[in-house]
Amino acid sequence: MLAAGLGTRMNSILPKVLHPIAGRPMILQLLDSLAEIEPDKIVLVIGPNMELVSDAVAAAGYHFEIVIQQDRLGTGHAVQQAQKSLLGFKGNVLVLYGDSPLITSKTLAKMLEARSSQNNPAVVVLGFKPLDRGEYGRLVLDKTGNLEAIVEATEASEDEILNDLCNSGVMVIDGTILLELVSKLSNKNIKGEFYLTDIIKISRQCGRDCSVVEGDEEELIGINSRVELALVETIIQDRLRESAMENGATLNDPSSIYFSYDTKVGQDVTIGPNVVFGPGVEICNGVTILAFCHIEGAFIEENAIIGPFARLRPGADIGENVHIGNFVEIKNSTLANGVKANHLAYIGDTRIGEKANIGAGTITCNFDGFKKSMTEIGARAFIGSNAALVAPVKIGQDSTIGAGSVITKDVEEGALAITRAKQKMVDNYVKKLRATKVEK
Repeated sequence: MLAAGLGTRMNSILPKVLHPIAGRPMILQLLDSLAEIEPDKIVLVIGPNMELVSDAVAAAGYHFEIVIQQDRLGTGHAVQQAQKSLLGFKGNVLVLYGDSPLITSKTLAKMLEARSSQNNPAVVVLGFKPLDRGEYGRLVLDKTGNLEAIVEATEASEDEILNDLCNSGVMVIDGTILLELVSKLSNKNIKGEFYLTDIIKISRQCGRDCSVVEGDEEELIGINSRVELALVETIIQDRLRESAMENGATLNDPSSIYFSYDTKVGQDVTIGPNVVFGPGVEICNGVTILAFCHIEGAFIEENAIIGPFARLRPGADIGENVHIGNFVEIKNSTLANGVKANHLAYIGDTRIGEKANIGAGTITCNFDGFKKSMTEIGARAFIGSNAALVAPVKIGQDSTIGAGSVITKDVEEGALAITRAKQKMVDNYVKKLRATKVEK
């Protein structure tokens, strides 16, 4: 896995391969596809001072060896740096690029199958036919259809530059001769770099055939700029939307709905326009999510109704038939079956029992400036509008909190708690006030 590129066109202090696609660093998207073909070993080639990359891969649970490419002298040079890790390896060596996250496991399996074919090619190259051939290297085939050479666009002849079969850079190489091949690479070219593509010509000189597997252009997009990052995000989102609909969800306006890489959507789920899912969301069957919701790190049980304009933050655990309405925010809280919080509320670090009702403007005051504390609201409790529940506090089941109350002490089961001031009446107040204003 070659990931030493600086990504200068990204204009970012973040290593290029860590820029996220659908909420996940692009290199991890590619590693997820790679994991499906179960490689024996992963060798990660990075540049100096790129510990953020290796840390991210390790945090994702992948086991790998690190190789540092001190000087960035081309793809062939990058593979040369991994020779200690590859010494004695007799299997297939798959060379991938951390900035090309759209390649599927199906394509990788197709390449491995070609490497195992009867003619035993030394190298299998993944080619494609892009609409804009631009600076892609050209794949030159012989009369039998075998790969004869890869010619860089800067060094191609007039005939070669017209060739529409281009090089993606992805290869499968016979591990028994890989180190021999890369040891023969030369940097006598316009860029002064060691091109991995030259191993095709070297293999042919050794009497070994090379082959091409043709892939889809969309799958082989490399990311070198923010524009290309946005393009790949669109492609990934279209894949995720299509998958959700194929699995039984209704998306009212698919192009305005954004999923995360790990969003799980059940059957008969309906999602309205302009809904955004961050990582860690699971939605069970029959849920309705109305327009303009933002949901991250949340679990939503069957037949719940969320939104419009609701925000579910990490730790939100929403029970069956719960109603979360407009401008309600839930964080690190469990709402049991049938709870209703239909408008203008903040519920944080709270456990709410079945069928409790949370009135408009209710706030659980969970932070005292030093620590977070829990609020517990019992089953069937009724919390009046504009109530503030100052944690830690317990509201008993079947109890009622009067509108506008600030609750700082526990409320017993079935009790009514009211803390607002008494209402005071001043007769003829407006008439007297107007009279004084006129006199002035």
